[in-house]
Amino acid sequence: MADVLIVEDDATIRTALMRALTARQHSVMTAPTAMEGLTSLLAQRPDVVLLDLGLPDLDGASLLSMIRSVSDVPVIVLSARDDGPGIVALLDAGADDYLVKPFAADQLDARIRAVLRRSTAGSGSTPGPVTVGDLVIDARARTALLGATTLDLSPKEFDLLYYLAERADEVIGKRELLSHVWNMPYGGADKTVDVHLHWLRRKLGESAEAPRYLHRVRGVGVKLSAP
Repeated sequence: MADVLIVEDDATIRTALMRALTARQHSVMTAPTAMEGLTSLLAQRPDVVLLDLGLPDLDGASLLSMIRSVSDVPVIVLSARDDGPGIVALLDAGADDYLVKPFAADQLDARIRAVLRRSTAGSGSTPGPVTVGDLVIDARARTALLGATTLDLSPKEFDLLYYLAERADEVIGKRELLSHVWNMPYGGADKTVDVHLHWLRRKLGESAEAPRYLHRVRGVGVKLSAP
């Protein structure tokens, strides 16, 4: 599906990622150091880069800056560092997404698909509608259909639904939703997400007690799945 460059110094993690992504039909190349990663990037022109921060020759944040000076390739940072301000700084510096280790291979695969869709949209191509069950969400037209019914959504309700639909079957935490949908990285209130999810459920014809599309995972977040 995509040509993926993994820049990761840990051989065990590098091998595990390569096997998982190859099993999901991606073409994978790897680099154990920052400079080897930059060389591979320039020579191979991958579709997406998976970037570890703790590299032996250069910090991943510095490599990100170097990548951004020569390429607009999507970059997903993979790190054990769960540092709020640090994550925000990396996203502001040009990272397209951030995953905290450990994570599931399917979650990483979903993130790769999502950044590639956004990259295609930004290049001038028209993104196709996202379909989850009977839900069809068109980002270009900003319309959402449930079967034959057009949903009457506020701009923020649409953004929330589209973000979840792009990551269908993936559990998304409230902190991530605040960061990507509300642009409030770590200073927003969880209640904001709860209220909008409540409104979305009503418009989808469901409730928290009887969910169809929006499923709460206690203590983790919410996911959107086909009934």
